[in-house]
Amino acid sequence: MTPKVALPDTIPVFPLPGALLLPRARLPLHIFEPRYLAMLEDCLKTPSRLIGMVQPSARPGAKDDDKLHKIGCAGRVTQFSETEDGRYMITLTGISRFRVRGEMTTFSPYRRCEVRWDGFEADRGPEEHDPLFNRKSFLGLLERYFTLKGLDTDWESLGDTDDELMINSLAMILDFAPEDKQALLEAPSLSTRRETLVTLIEFALRGGKDEEILQ
Repeated sequence: MTPKVALPDTIPVFPLPGALLLPRARLPLHIFEPRYLAMLEDCLKTPSRLIGMVQPSARPGAKDDDKLHKIGCAGRVTQFSETEDGRYMITLTGISRFRVRGEMTTFSPYRRCEVRWDGFEADRGPEEHDPLFNRKSFLGLLERYFTLKGLDTDWESLGDTDDELMINSLAMILDFAPEDKQALLEAPSLSTRRETLVTLIEFALRGGKDEEILQ
Protein backbone atom coordinates (compact mmCIF):
# COMPACT_ATOMS: atom_id res chain seq x y z
CA MET A 1 0.00 0.00 0.00
CA THR A 2 1.28 3.46 -0.90
CA PRO A 3 1.72 5.71 2.17
CA LYS A 4 -1.05 8.28 2.59
CA VAL A 5 0.47 11.61 1.55
CA ALA A 6 -1.27 14.91 0.89
CA LEU A 7 -1.07 15.66 -2.83
CA PRO A 8 -0.46 19.38 -3.48
CA ASP A 9 -1.45 21.25 -6.63
CA THR A 10 2.15 22.28 -7.30
CA ILE A 11 5.35 20.29 -6.88
CA PRO A 12 9.04 20.73 -7.70
CA VAL A 13 10.10 18.63 -10.68
CA PHE A 14 13.38 16.95 -11.52
CA PRO A 15 13.62 16.52 -15.33
CA LEU A 16 16.07 13.65 -15.68
CA PRO A 17 16.21 11.77 -19.02
CA GLY A 18 16.02 8.00 -18.65
CA ALA A 19 15.22 8.07 -14.92
CA LEU A 20 12.01 6.19 -14.17
CA LEU A 21 10.08 6.16 -10.91
CA LEU A 22 6.95 4.05 -10.47
CA PRO A 23 4.37 3.92 -7.67
CA ARG A 24 5.50 1.93 -4.60
CA ALA A 25 9.01 1.55 -6.07
CA ARG A 26 12.20 3.20 -4.80
CA LEU A 27 14.61 5.33 -6.79
CA PRO A 28 18.05 6.27 -5.42
CA LEU A 29 19.36 9.66 -6.57
CA HIS A 30 22.63 11.52 -6.19
CA ILE A 31 21.96 15.25 -5.68
CA PHE A 32 24.87 17.64 -6.27
CA GLU A 33 23.85 20.49 -8.60
CA PRO A 34 23.17 23.72 -6.63
CA ARG A 35 19.64 24.10 -8.05
CA TYR A 36 18.67 20.59 -7.00
CA LEU A 37 20.32 20.99 -3.60
CA ALA A 38 18.05 24.02 -3.18
CA MET A 39 15.09 21.93 -4.35
CA LEU A 40 15.86 19.23 -1.80
CA GLU A 41 16.26 21.75 1.01
CA ASP A 42 12.87 23.30 0.22
CA CYS A 43 11.26 19.89 -0.25
CA LEU A 44 12.31 18.69 3.20
CA LYS A 45 10.51 21.66 4.75
CA THR A 46 7.13 20.52 3.35
CA PRO A 47 4.82 17.92 4.98
CA SER A 48 4.61 15.75 1.85
CA ARG A 49 8.33 15.90 0.89
CA LEU A 50 7.37 15.24 -2.75
CA ILE A 51 9.57 15.61 -5.83
CA GLY A 52 8.16 14.95 -9.29
CA MET A 53 10.29 12.89 -11.65
CA VAL A 54 9.44 13.83 -15.22
CA GLN A 55 11.33 13.34 -18.45
CA PRO A 56 12.14 16.03 -21.01
CA SER A 57 10.04 15.44 -24.13
CA ALA A 58 12.66 16.64 -26.63
CA ARG A 59 16.10 15.35 -27.46
CA PRO A 60 19.01 17.10 -25.68
CA GLY A 61 20.20 20.10 -27.68
CA ALA A 62 16.91 20.50 -29.54
CA LYS A 63 15.40 23.96 -29.78
CA ASP A 64 12.60 23.01 -27.40
CA ASP A 65 14.67 20.74 -25.13
CA ASP A 66 13.17 22.36 -22.02
CA LYS A 67 9.73 20.88 -22.74
CA LEU A 68 8.48 18.15 -20.43
CA HIS A 69 6.39 15.05 -20.93
CA LYS A 70 2.84 15.44 -19.68
CA ILE A 71 3.01 12.47 -17.29
CA GLY A 72 5.51 12.00 -14.48
CA CYS A 73 5.62 10.26 -11.10
CA ALA A 74 6.01 11.92 -7.73
CA GLY A 75 8.13 10.38 -5.02
CA ARG A 76 8.42 11.10 -1.33
CA VAL A 77 11.91 11.59 0.10
CA THR A 78 12.12 8.62 2.48
CA GLN A 79 15.88 8.46 3.00
CA PHE A 80 18.68 10.98 2.69
CA SER A 81 22.27 11.32 3.80
CA GLU A 82 24.80 14.11 3.30
CA THR A 83 28.38 13.59 2.21
CA GLU A 84 31.31 15.55 3.63
CA ASP A 85 31.45 17.77 0.54
CA GLY A 86 27.76 18.76 0.69
CA ARG A 87 26.23 16.30 -1.77
CA TYR A 88 23.18 14.21 -0.89
CA MET A 89 22.22 10.60 -1.50
CA ILE A 90 18.45 10.31 -1.35
CA THR A 91 15.78 7.71 -1.97
CA LEU A 92 12.40 8.56 -3.48
CA THR A 93 9.50 6.20 -2.82
CA GLY A 94 6.95 6.41 -5.63
CA ILE A 95 3.59 7.81 -4.48
CA SER A 96 1.56 8.54 -7.62
CA ARG A 97 1.78 9.52 -11.24
CA PHE A 98 0.53 12.95 -12.24
CA ARG A 99 -0.30 15.03 -15.29
CA VAL A 100 1.49 18.32 -15.85
CA ARG A 101 -1.02 21.14 -16.19
CA GLY A 102 1.61 23.81 -16.74
CA GLU A 103 4.94 25.09 -15.56
CA MET A 104 5.08 27.88 -13.02
CA THR A 105 7.17 31.01 -13.31
CA THR A 106 9.04 31.33 -10.02
CA PHE A 107 12.19 32.86 -8.60
CA SER A 108 13.48 29.47 -7.48
CA PRO A 109 16.48 27.99 -9.36
CA TYR A 110 14.59 24.73 -9.99
CA ARG A 111 11.39 24.06 -11.91
CA ARG A 112 7.89 23.76 -10.44
CA CYS A 113 4.74 22.53 -12.13
CA GLU A 114 1.02 22.65 -11.54
CA VAL A 115 -0.18 19.06 -11.60
CA ARG A 116 -3.33 16.91 -11.55
CA TRP A 117 -3.56 13.59 -9.74
CA ASP A 118 -6.91 12.35 -11.03
CA GLY A 119 -6.87 9.26 -13.20
CA PHE A 120 -4.10 7.60 -11.18
CA GLU A 121 -6.08 6.53 -8.11
CA ALA A 122 -4.80 2.93 -8.41
CA ASP A 123 -1.27 4.21 -7.83
CA ARG A 124 -2.29 5.09 -4.29
CA GLY A 125 -3.97 1.78 -3.52
CA PRO A 126 -2.65 -1.73 -2.83
CA GLU A 127 0.02 -3.28 -5.01
CA GLU A 128 -1.07 -4.56 -8.39
CA HIS A 129 -1.04 -8.15 -9.59
CA ASP A 130 -0.76 -9.51 -13.12
CA PRO A 131 -3.13 -12.49 -13.48
CA LEU A 132 -1.81 -13.34 -16.97
CA PHE A 133 1.85 -13.25 -15.96
CA ASN A 134 3.67 -16.37 -17.27
CA ARG A 135 6.61 -16.19 -14.89
CA LYS A 136 8.53 -19.15 -16.32
CA SER A 137 8.38 -17.82 -19.88
CA PHE A 138 9.25 -14.29 -18.75
CA LEU A 139 12.29 -15.41 -16.73
CA GLY A 140 13.53 -17.44 -19.69
CA LEU A 141 13.29 -14.38 -21.93
CA LEU A 142 14.96 -12.23 -19.27
CA GLU A 143 17.82 -14.69 -18.89
CA ARG A 144 18.57 -14.46 -22.60
CA TYR A 145 18.52 -10.67 -22.37
CA PHE A 146 20.88 -10.68 -19.38
CA THR A 147 23.25 -13.01 -21.25
CA LEU A 148 23.20 -10.66 -24.27
CA LYS A 149 23.96 -7.64 -22.06
CA GLY A 150 26.54 -9.39 -19.88
CA LEU A 151 24.37 -8.98 -16.76
CA ASP A 152 23.82 -11.30 -13.83
CA THR A 153 21.39 -11.55 -10.94
CA ASP A 154 20.22 -13.84 -8.16
CA TRP A 155 17.74 -15.81 -10.24
CA GLU A 156 16.33 -17.73 -7.26
CA SER A 157 15.49 -14.53 -5.38
CA LEU A 158 14.15 -12.88 -8.54
CA GLY A 159 11.88 -15.85 -9.17
CA ASP A 160 10.34 -15.45 -5.71
CA THR A 161 9.70 -11.70 -6.11
CA ASP A 162 6.11 -10.43 -6.23
CA ASP A 163 4.75 -9.55 -9.69
CA GLU A 164 4.68 -5.78 -9.20
CA LEU A 165 8.11 -5.53 -7.59
CA MET A 166 9.70 -7.65 -10.31
CA ILE A 167 8.11 -5.89 -13.28
CA ASN A 168 8.48 -2.36 -11.95
CA SER A 169 12.05 -2.88 -10.75
CA LEU A 170 13.10 -4.21 -14.15
CA ALA A 171 11.30 -1.36 -15.92
CA MET A 172 13.26 1.11 -13.81
CA ILE A 173 16.76 -0.41 -13.95
CA LEU A 174 17.07 -1.90 -17.45
CA ASP A 175 18.83 0.25 -20.01
CA PHE A 176 16.09 1.39 -22.35
CA ALA A 177 15.82 4.65 -24.29
CA PRO A 178 14.04 7.56 -22.57
CA GLU A 179 11.00 7.27 -24.86
CA ASP A 180 10.72 3.58 -23.94
CA LYS A 181 10.95 4.46 -20.25
CA GLN A 182 8.11 6.92 -20.80
CA ALA A 183 6.00 4.20 -22.39
CA LEU A 184 6.60 2.00 -19.35
CA LEU A 185 5.60 4.85 -17.06
CA GLU A 186 2.39 5.58 -18.94
CA ALA A 187 1.25 1.94 -19.08
CA PRO A 188 -2.27 1.96 -17.56
CA SER A 189 -1.86 -1.32 -15.64
CA LEU A 190 0.79 -3.74 -14.45
CA SER A 191 -0.22 -6.21 -17.18
CA THR A 192 0.25 -3.53 -19.85
CA ARG A 193 3.62 -2.57 -18.39
CA ARG A 194 4.71 -6.22 -18.44
CA GLU A 195 3.62 -6.53 -22.09
CA THR A 196 5.57 -3.36 -22.96
CA LEU A 197 8.62 -4.68 -21.10
CA VAL A 198 8.46 -7.98 -22.98
CA THR A 199 8.23 -6.11 -26.31
CA LEU A 200 11.30 -4.02 -25.46
CA ILE A 201 13.31 -7.07 -24.39
CA GLU A 202 12.33 -8.99 -27.52
CA PHE A 203 13.30 -5.99 -29.65
CA ALA A 204 16.73 -5.90 -27.97
CA LEU A 205 17.17 -9.64 -28.59
CA ARG A 206 16.46 -9.02 -32.28
CA GLY A 207 19.28 -6.51 -32.28
CA GLY A 208 16.81 -3.66 -32.75
CA LYS A 209 15.54 -5.14 -36.01
CA ASP A 210 12.14 -6.42 -37.06
CA GLU A 211 13.19 -9.98 -37.59
CA GLU A 212 12.81 -13.30 -35.82
CA ILE A 213 14.14 -13.28 -32.27
CA LEU A 214 17.66 -14.64 -31.93
CA GLN A 215 17.81 -18.24 -30.72
